[in-house]
Amino acid sequence: MVLVEYGSYVCPYCHAAHAVIGHLRDRFGDRMRYVFRQLPLTGRPDAVPSATLAEYAGATTGQFWEVHDALMKRGPDFAPDELDEIAEEFELPPRDDEEHAAAWSDAEERVEQDARSAMASGARVTPSFFINGRHYEGPWDESALAEAMLDSLGHRLHAASVDFARWAPSTGLLLLVMSVLAVLFSNSPPGPAFTEFWHAPLGIHLGERALELPLVEWVNDGLLTVFFLVVGLEIKRELTVGRLANRRAAALPIAASIGGMIVPAVIYYGVISAGPFAHGWGITIATDTAFAVALIVLLGDRVPVDLRVFLTAAVIVDDLVAIVVVALFYSGALVPGFLVAATLVTAMLAALNRASIYRPLPYVVLGIVLWVCLHQGGLHATLAGVILAVVTPTRPPGNLTALMDQAQAIIQVETRLGGEEVLRRGPSEPALRELDNIHDRVESPASKLLRTVEPWSSYFVLPVFALANAGVVWTTGIVQGHERMMLAIILGLAVGKPAGIILASRLAVRLRLAVKPATYSWRQLAGAGALAGIGFTMSLFIAGQTFPREEDFTAAKLAIFIASVLAGSAGLLILWPRRQGAEVDVTTRVSAP
Repeated sequence: MVLVEYGSYVCPYCHAAHAVIGHLRDRFGDRMRYVFRQLPLTGRPDAVPSATLAEYAGATTGQFWEVHDALMKRGPDFAPDELDEIAEEFELPPRDDEEHAAAWSDAEERVEQDARSAMASGARVTPSFFINGRHYEGPWDESALAEAMLDSLGHRLHAASVDFARWAPSTGLLLLVMSVLAVLFSNSPPGPAFTEFWHAPLGIHLGERALELPLVEWVNDGLLTVFFLVVGLEIKRELTVGRLANRRAAALPIAASIGGMIVPAVIYYGVISAGPFAHGWGITIATDTAFAVALIVLLGDRVPVDLRVFLTAAVIVDDLVAIVVVALFYSGALVPGFLVAATLVTAMLAALNRASIYRPLPYVVLGIVLWVCLHQGGLHATLAGVILAVVTPTRPPGNLTALMDQAQAIIQVETRLGGEEVLRRGPSEPALRELDNIHDRVESPASKLLRTVEPWSSYFVLPVFALANAGVVWTTGIVQGHERMMLAIILGLAVGKPAGIILASRLAVRLRLAVKPATYSWRQLAGAGALAGIGFTMSLFIAGQTFPREEDFTAAKLAIFIASVLAGSAGLLILWPRRQGAEVDVTTRVSAP
């Protein structure tokens, strides 16, 4: 078992970890190889000299570990002559004589090499640990590190799931797998049973009142509310502190998004003009974030970071407008009584926000009531997710220094009063409550909710939605009678989206309403526009609201699939040629709390 630590002798947390490493070395013995690499803290005068001293001791007298232990025991704040005293204690040769000056220079170079290695490996703080070549990001108490080093089944499963979730295309890949499974199941011998499963009634009964819906509608109206909550929180973040907060930075993606919605809708109307399918124009205005971002990330450094930012911001605006479109144009018959109740519940949620109530329970309870009122009132119930996102409170970050001092004081008091009992059983219940309160104050409720809910949306809600809605039962007559509608969808997404994005972007730049960054070309912007033609999730959702007849919905799904494949392929072909240029990453080394 190989444990590599990047650390600094002036880092107090490295000194705390040093005792933990000592226990692990005693426990595992020859089964463990421990490697210490230098990552001197910037801005600390003794950081580089102390690191160089340890390397110099190893190169000249072979006493690296002895000097390493001495530095860890006597730091992190060294007295003016303390490093010289350590050198004398271990009888290190003078570094200023002619014979050993080269050895000191080599030691300095070794420290620089270690620091560069840390940066290349993603180690930005001290201490940073790598276990068997993998960056370890968990707690570094003895039991947690030992479990990771022993590579238990639980640790392997956790590591694999974290790796998959951090892989940017993972959401798109999961959506693709579920969509393929839905098509395969629908066209297999158990296909009718698969379809019947999603249309089985499921409900809640309270006396004579009942809320009963087919399972697929619980997915589309209920589960998808979580997705709309995430979209609402992302929009709120982007408008306050994100890419859309600055007018100059937001102008180009907003203009592109507006053009990417107007032109597809116009093309759809131009092909359909009138008839029972004219209401389906909303299918062509949406972009599937997961697939578009997955493809653009798979292209790697062929796509500049600024272009990813542009596409993500444009998609966020798309999502906002799509939510409004669903609420205004794809809702059922309105029931005034329930809508009045929904308005009152919204006012109560806003009052909680204004009263600075940060506990989640009242928002959850009122959010469920709001969902029921909107559903029964005729508006699309997923709108509850957006409203809940708007009223979720935000607040400025707390004073981290004060919060850290407070937490440290609590732990010190607990350790002094409890002694060995605290080490065996942990802090007392009142102390844990105080620590929880400190942790809650570190993060805004809206940010915490987004961080908590977003993985559920990406890795559960959207895959289940795809499994429930993407199934297409292939028959010879699937296209018959739907030719114009399918053509309108395909042209709207695959042609109208990129055309609208390019035209609107050029117009905004020409009118000096926006500025295109020089880091990507117009060709690359056209490639991003093509990727925006991947409608999928939102297009399927709007198609399901637009076409209640199964035959019409099936034809629309097939058209969405074709358009998404064409748009994705066109985007990859346009963006594949590599553009010359490199990016510089400027980093700072800091000590980790």
